[in-house]
Amino acid sequence: MTFRVLESFRADYRRLPRKIQERVDSALTKLEADPRHPSLQVKKMRGTRNIWEGRVSLSHRFTFQWEGNVVILRRVGSHSILEKESR
Repeated sequence: MTFRVLESFRADYRRLPRKIQERVDSALTKLEADPRHPSLQVKKMRGTRNIWEGRVSLSHRFTFQWEGNVVILRRVGSHSILEKESR
């Protein structure tokens, strides 16, 4: 599995506090090793064709898409990113 990172994800990541950035890094390591890792709680987003969400913390999520063996990282942040993705 390889990651492709969209500029929207990069911009979101830069705005996060360092402690949350570290949790994002840990979540992505888990995603790469095992997309079904229980702590990620990965699920398809309702109302979207191919956008998935994963858990970083109780209040932070990341969104992504699968294209074969490539994971496209779309957004990361508080729950408000989920609202933006489902539009």
